[in-house]
Amino acid sequence: MCAEYATFGLAPATRAGGVLTDGGYQVHRDFLDFIVDGRPLLFRLSDLDAVSPLAADVPPAIFTAQVRSLLLESPAPLPGGRYVVYGCPECEDLACGAVTAAIRQDGEDVIWRDFAWQTDEHADLRLNGYHGIGPFRFRGTEYRAALNALLNGSAPDTRRRVLLIGARVAGLARLAAALRTIGVGADIAHDAEGVPADELSGYGAVAFGGGTGERERAAVRRAFERAGVPVVCVDGLAPIVPLLVAQIEQALERSPAGGRRLTGLTADGTGADIEVTSPCRVTLTAYRLDRLSRTRTRTLFDGVLEPGRHRVPLDPGAVKGRSFLVARTTGSVLVTAVAHGAAH
Repeated sequence: MCAEYATFGLAPATRAGGVLTDGGYQVHRDFLDFIVDGRPLLFRLSDLDAVSPLAADVPPAIFTAQVRSLLLESPAPLPGGRYVVYGCPECEDLACGAVTAAIRQDGEDVIWRDFAWQTDEHADLRLNGYHGIGPFRFRGTEYRAALNALLNGSAPDTRRRVLLIGARVAGLARLAAALRTIGVGADIAHDAEGVPADELSGYGAVAFGGGTGERERAAVRRAFERAGVPVVCVDGLAPIVPLLVAQIEQALERSPAGGRRLTGLTADGTGADIEVTSPCRVTLTAYRLDRLSRTRTRTLFDGVLEPGRHRVPLDPGAVKGRSFLVARTTGSVLVTAVAHGAAH
């Protein structure tokens, strides 16, 4: 039995969506992650692509039910007193696999133990248990305070909408369609003048089209400032839809800096420097427009990186001219331009 106490908390987290190089896509999800001893619990689970039950896009009644379940105010949903801790970000179906744990009360304390990967109602701890993770004993007052706060109007930020500003509607329409495909709402406008503050508060980011001048951009920023709405502004690097989607996903990141797996990306003509905080699989994709304005895409790296900073050599032919890199891992995406002529 665990004798020492672990700390318990909650923090915003994002499962970044995106348009993938194989033509598929993955859905954007905002959720609250469990912070155990100051570190996201998800990071202990070997690059797992999953979200907690406390997701921002579930209906309020279901969100409340999930909170009350974790507060042990209702029977466990699975045999053996087991609860879903992380589930599939695409469909949340148990058949796709989920991380579960036995959660019970011990006096005033709450204990999470016997973590396992589960695809049906019964967990096989011998075959699918996460040995070495937990058990965790939480002080009941701290545990309940963190979860009860969600019942008092502190649910996750749901501003997953983007305002696209520009005069070239056709290009913005393609971008908006791609964003909606991954679950991010997008609206197109020439400017933000006269838009009520309550409407502006629904946007988490503003993306400017390539033909938008600095005067128009400044006017949009002022409109949000007057409304008292903090918003991230995105200047599109190139008219390449998957690249722009990745830029917007980066802008919508809600996780605190210390709670991200992917924390740094820079590149020159010979290599990319990638920084990660926990073991994770990273894909690195290059995008560029050729002389005929056709999009060229190439995956340059796909592998598991250990915590720290890594130098990944690049094929000069793949990043020649005006090129951009997208690094993606579970829950995070970063974008950078390739700086030619820069010394490492």
